[in-house]
Amino acid sequence: MLADVEKVRKFTVPGLYEVRTSGGQVFYVSEDGEHLIFGSVLRSSPGTVVNVTEAAQNEVRADTMASFGDQGVISYPAKGRQKAEIAVFTDIDCPYCRKFHEQVPRINELGITVNYYGFPRSGPDTGSFSKYESVWCNADPQAAMNRAKAGQKVPQKACDNPVLEQMQLGQQVGVRGTPAIVLENGRMIPGFVPAETLAKSLGLL
Repeated sequence: MLADVEKVRKFTVPGLYEVRTSGGQVFYVSEDGEHLIFGSVLRSSPGTVVNVTEAAQNEVRADTMASFGDQGVISYPAKGRQKAEIAVFTDIDCPYCRKFHEQVPRINELGITVNYYGFPRSGPDTGSFSKYESVWCNADPQAAMNRAKAGQKVPQKACDNPVLEQMQLGQQVGVRGTPAIVLENGRMIPGFVPAETLAKSLGLL
């Protein structure tokens, strides 16, 4: 565990230090190093409770996503002025991913750019992985994605591609299922979310 520690800093609770790992984990250690604390720390104040650990995990996730960048994503740009940008880890064969994709045009109309990262849940060397690879290697990945998400066949293709690296990125930032939406601030929204609900969570409606 200690081999992948990226950052240690004093925590707001006296006698504790916050530890962040390269895998996106956040935990706490006592000043003498003898006690490790895992789980969420909540801070209460009049009228509100804040999950301090979740906020720290969001920071780590945002930094990890920024370091990876958006090279190799299949992007659906916002219509008109871009108001927000989201990363979506997706699987061609995931029913809720297909349902999400049906509303991408509406999401784009709301000023949100959708960047798809591959996350074939079955893993490498599987049919789902091959489908995503074929979409990515197509001369028009966006059109190929539209066909694949509609359940249509896409010509099988192979090329140098970032699908495995994108999968590993997803695992690093805590993706457990698809679709998984990561906002620019690092907050993760798991599962299907209607377009208007997504826009509201981004403060756009």
